[in-house]
Amino acid sequence: MLLDLSMPVGPSGLELQAALRRQGVALPVVFLTGHGDVASSMRALQTGAVDFLTRPVERETLLKALRRALSRDARARQARAQAAELTARFASLSSREREVFDRVVMGSLNKLIAIELAISERTVKALRAQVMHTLGAHSVADLGRLAERLRQLAKDG
Repeated sequence: MLLDLSMPVGPSGLELQAALRRQGVALPVVFLTGHGDVASSMRALQTGAVDFLTRPVERETLLKALRRALSRDARARQARAQAAELTARFASLSSREREVFDRVVMGSLNKLIAIELAISERTVKALRAQVMHTLGAHSVADLGRLAERLRQLAKDG
C-alpha cells in the first residue's frame, strides 16, 4: 500500500496504517509524502512501514521500495500459509498420537512412553512413525523444532 501522510479525505496515512494494524490487516506500507519530518518517518517505520520516502523521489528509488514491500508481503504470506498448514496437520493427530508426540519431544524413550501410556512399545513405535509422517518430520530433532513452532504459534495466536 502506498500512503501519504496527508490524505485528501479521512484519516492521515499514519492513522490509516495504525487502523489497519489494529484490525489485523498485514499489508506492507510505503509512505511517499511531500510533508515528511523525522518524527513522522520514525513513527511510520516503528509501526511496520517498509519505507518512508519524501517527494520528489526518483522513480527507481520508489520502485525499489515497492519491490521490498511486495517481497516482504510474499514472505509473510508464505509464513502464514506454512503456519496454518502445520496447525492443521497437528490438529489432525489423534489424542493418542498427541500423547506420544508430547513425550517424544520431551525426550522420553519408547519403552518409558509405553509404560506411561500402558501400551506396547511396538504400538509406541507405530504411533511415533505416524506422528512423524503426519507432521512431515524426518527426525526427533525435527519434531522438537515443530513443537517449538507450535508453541510459538499458540502464544502468538
